[in-house]
Amino acid sequence: MTRAILGIIGGSGIYDLPLDKAREVTIESPWGAPSGALRAGEIAGLPVVFLPRHDKGHRLSPSDINYRANIDVLKRAGVTDLVSLSACGSFKEELPPGTFVLVDQFVDRTHKRESSFFGKGCVAHVSMAHPVSPRLRLHLAAAAEAIGLHVVRGGTYVCMEGPQFSTYAESMTYKQLGYSVIGMTNMPEAKLAREAEICYASVAMVTDFDCWHPDHDAVQVGDIIKVLLANAEKARQLVARLALDFPREHEPCPIGSDRALDSALITAPAYRDPALLRKLDAVAGRVLGK
Repeated sequence: MTRAILGIIGGSGIYDLPLDKAREVTIESPWGAPSGALRAGEIAGLPVVFLPRHDKGHRLSPSDINYRANIDVLKRAGVTDLVSLSACGSFKEELPPGTFVLVDQFVDRTHKRESSFFGKGCVAHVSMAHPVSPRLRLHLAAAAEAIGLHVVRGGTYVCMEGPQFSTYAESMTYKQLGYSVIGMTNMPEAKLAREAEICYASVAMVTDFDCWHPDHDAVQVGDIIKVLLANAEKARQLVARLALDFPREHEPCPIGSDRALDSALITAPAYRDPALLRKLDAVAGRVLGK
């Protein structure tokens, strides 16, 4: 069995996490600089690694985040299960500001970001049909129930490029397509976590109704920050309870997200680029070492 190490990526408003035996860990990545140093420690005896997605002080916009480096250093830190805490807008009246949504699907509308560790010299195709680890999502739901936090199970998160908010036409289009929430950061994060064979789940924390709503036709950062602060405290409580009950040994993912590379590599070994393989040592070392 593999020891479980819980990774937490803190989104807007969540730049730190209370940890026992906390220490700052700097890990170099061949993919460049991650958002910041990792904070490693424990919660209720469970090893936890925290990374602020936008760095302390919200230094990085969604388009400036080095998603590959973030996932790579979390993998190097031994993270087996990764929870994304992310602010988002809502397309549904029944998902008002303050609602937490355990999304199970994503639509990627980003266009400026490196979305794969693989490419020329070593091609791989992982399945993204079910991008969220169902077991990890169940643990989150159970933790929420235990602390009396209402969460909505299921929903589609559309990831836009940003950093600007949606136009009214975009917002109405996504609403009519039936999407639940909109954000700027869960892609390509979820794709890269799958390539790195890390179980991934997202807690989408609603801050506003996006501009489709007559009362939110101009999304204001000041209004969002007020909800962010309230959501952040709830998120910390959720993580604390999740860690308390979380299995100490990593549970095999029922959809195989922790074995995603078993049948993903397509480039013949003789044609693989040695320079790229060296960069893939953490992400794909399990299969490349065969």
